[in-house]
Amino acid sequence: MENAMLGWALTFLIIALIAGVLGFGVVAGTAATIAKILFVVFLVLFIIGLVMGRRGPAV
Repeated sequence: MENAMLGWALTFLIIALIAGVLGFGVVAGTAATIAKILFVVFLVLFIIGLVMGRRGPAV
């Protein structure tokens, strides 16, 4: 799930960059905001996955 979110974040980042170059300010701003939100969610889930993965076997 984390890889898909990172992929979406990168996709929206690329959309924002292209829209910014072409002069579509509103679209670029919206896509950049979505990319930031998805990246933060990805980062939080990644850290949670690291913490949960380090637990030892249940006794």
